[in-house]
Amino acid sequence: MSHHFAGAGDVGVPLKSTGSMRPIITELDNNKRGSIRTDVADLVMVKYKCSSNGVPITQTNGSTLPLVPGSSKDAEFGGYNPFDHRTVQYPTTDMETFIHLLKGSLGSGILAMPLAFMNAGLIFGLIATATIGFVCTYCVHILVKSSHKLCRRMQVPALGFADVAEVAFLAGPPAFQKFSGLFRGLVNTFLTIDLLGCCCVYIVFVAKNIKQVMDEYVLDINVRWYMLMMLPLVIAMNLIRNLKYLAPLSMVANFLVGTCMTITFWYVFQDLPPMKSAPFITDWHKWPLFFGTAIFALEGIGVVMPLENNMKTPQHFIGCPSVLNIGMAIVVLLYSTVGMFGFLKYGDKTEGSITLNLPKDELLAQSVKVMIAVAIFLTYSLQFYVPFEIIWKGSKHRFTSHPVLFEYLLRVLLVVGTVLVAIACPNLGPVISLVGALCLSFLGLILPSCIDLVTCWEEPGLGRGYWRLWKNMVIIMFGILGLVTGVYSSMLDIIVTFNQ
Repeated sequence: MSHHFAGAGDVGVPLKSTGSMRPIITELDNNKRGSIRTDVADLVMVKYKCSSNGVPITQTNGSTLPLVPGSSKDAEFGGYNPFDHRTVQYPTTDMETFIHLLKGSLGSGILAMPLAFMNAGLIFGLIATATIGFVCTYCVHILVKSSHKLCRRMQVPALGFADVAEVAFLAGPPAFQKFSGLFRGLVNTFLTIDLLGCCCVYIVFVAKNIKQVMDEYVLDINVRWYMLMMLPLVIAMNLIRNLKYLAPLSMVANFLVGTCMTITFWYVFQDLPPMKSAPFITDWHKWPLFFGTAIFALEGIGVVMPLENNMKTPQHFIGCPSVLNIGMAIVVLLYSTVGMFGFLKYGDKTEGSITLNLPKDELLAQSVKVMIAVAIFLTYSLQFYVPFEIIWKGSKHRFTSHPVLFEYLLRVLLVVGTVLVAIACPNLGPVISLVGALCLSFLGLILPSCIDLVTCWEEPGLGRGYWRLWKNMVIIMFGILGLVTGVYSSMLDIIVTFNQ
C-alpha cells in the first residue's frame, strides 16, 4: 500500500521570525535524555499556565519564549488565521493535492480487496467497505479540523500528525496534559510499525509474484529463497539517502501499476460468473480478517497532514465538496469494484493478491506479475524512508563519533529485519490484516476521535446531551473492536502458517 510514505508529522513548519514570533521547530531534543518537550509544547504550557492563573500573556515575566499577544480563545475565533502565515516553498494546487491523495491511497492494498470480500461476502463486503470508507474519511475530517483549531489557539501556521496529538493533550484539560508525550510517541511508534509492516508485505508480494513466473518457465523452488535472493538488491536500493533520487523510481512504479491494473481488469471481466455464484455474506468469524485487510487498503491517514499543510488553499481540503471527499469517494468506488468483481471471478480460490489468480500459462498474465513485482519492489525504498527517519532522529544522538557509518548500518539492519519477518511469515493475507488491524485502527480511527474529544472538551464543549462524547466513543469502540479481533484472527492464521 503505497498509501503511507508521506508524512510522519515529526517536523513542524517553520514560522518566519517577525518580532512577536520566533521559529517553531517541533523536533525531539536529543540532547536531553528522556525529554519529549518541544518548542510548541513549551508555548502551549506557558500560555496555558498564564491563562489559568489570570496573568495576561503580554505581561508574563521570566519566560524565555517570546509569546504572541492575545488569548488563545481570541486567536481561535478570528484573531489569527494560520493559513495566512504558512510559508510553503512549493505549495500544491487543489488538483495536485487530489492526485497525491489518490497516489497515497491507491497502492498494493487494492490488489488484496478480493481476498477481503472473500472474508465478507459480496453484499456485506460492499456495505462494509462503504462504511469503513465513510468512517475513515470522517476521522480525517475531525483530525484536520482539530489541527486548524489548535493552530489558531497556539498561533502556529501548521502542525504535523504527531504535533497535533501532543499539542491537543497539552492544550486540553489538566487531567489530560500528562498524556501528551505518550500520544506523540504512540503516533510515531504506530506509524513506524505500520510502514515497516508494509515493507514486509512488499517483500512477500514481490517474491510470490516472481515465484509464479519462475515456476512456469524455469524451476520450482520455495518462495523464501526468492526473498533471500532479493536481499542484496533491497539493501543496495535503501542505501540511497536522498529522497530526490528515489522520485524517478516512484514514477516508473506508478506507470507499471497503472498498466497492470488495466490488464488485470481485462482478465477479471472475461466470462464473469453470475452474482448468485458467490455468497452474499460469510460467517461472522471471518469478518475480522475483512476488517484488517479493508482498513489496510483504505486508510491513508499518514499522508493527510503533509498534504493539507502544503496546499495553496488548505481550506479546500475538507468541507463539501472538497478534495478529501471527492478523492475518498473515488478510492472507495475503485476498491469496491476490484473487491467485488475479483471475488466474483475467482471465488474461494482468491489469493492474497489478485495478480496471483491470473492464468499461469499466458504470457500477458505473467507479464502483469513481473511488472507489478518490479513496481512494488521500487516502491519499497519510498515506504522505508519515513520509518527510518523516525527511528534515526530518535537514536542518532547516541552515534556522534561516526554518524554516517551508523546510519548506513541501521539501514542495513532494518532492511534485513523486514526480510526476515517476511521469510518467517510468507502468507500475505494474515500479514496485511495484522498490520491494518494493529496500526491503522489506532492511527485512523481511535486517535483522531481522542484528539477531537480533547480539543473540544472545553471549547466548544461536548454539545447538547454530550453528543460529541458519545459520537467519539462509538468510533473509538469500533476501532478497538476491529483492532482486538483483527489482531487475534491474524495471529491465529500466522501461527497456523508458521507451523505448516
